[in-house]
Amino acid sequence: MRSFVARVRWKRVLIALGLLAVLAATPWVWVQTSSAAYRYDAADVPDAPVALVLGAGLTGDGTPSAFLAGRLDVAADLYRHGKVHVLLVSGDNSTTEYDEPTAMRDYLVGHGVPADVVVADYAGLDTWDSCTRAKRIFGVERATVVTQEFHLPRAVALCRSAGIEAFGVGHDTSAEWWTTTAYGHVREGFAAGKAMWDGLVTKPDPRFLGPRETGVTRALEH
Repeated sequence: MRSFVARVRWKRVLIALGLLAVLAATPWVWVQTSSAAYRYDAADVPDAPVALVLGAGLTGDGTPSAFLAGRLDVAADLYRHGKVHVLLVSGDNSTTEYDEPTAMRDYLVGHGVPADVVVADYAGLDTWDSCTRAKRIFGVERATVVTQEFHLPRAVALCRSAGIEAFGVGHDTSAEWWTTTAYGHVREGFAAGKAMWDGLVTKPDPRFLGPRETGVTRALEH
């Protein structure tokens, strides 16, 4: 009798653990499956009016980190090949000492991209904020999101949830920065939960909303 009761208890424990595993995996599965059809190599991505380039940190002297420089190089290449016409650089400028968008714009201009096609969003404090501000503040309807490959599924999923017809191109860092890239993949597994909550359930306002900005529209008219 005791053996039977013990087996029943263990079966319940295993079922509960299985259900928890499924629940834990659901956000990651949503991020991957909802973005899979919209992730491309740079040569194959559909044309879009705008590239949304997401911030990825600065060095001590205020220039783009290696990861951010890689994203910007991908975006500049898309512009040169006519895949996009305006680059919306979205990053953190929450303090006067830290200004990702200006550093991103300076880098692009320094690498031959015309200044009048680079538009800065100074309140892209995280991926959801960058996506929803691109839609609600800058009026972006269709865009190619540029970020690291490990971040791309979440970025595309969130931008599409924000109402943008979004595609994605990733910068591959696996060969040169294997350890950091592996950490990025692990981090994405945990970040998927918040992404699903923001993108499917709550759809919160960005931390800074503000009035409509016409920078992207004016740049597209040139």
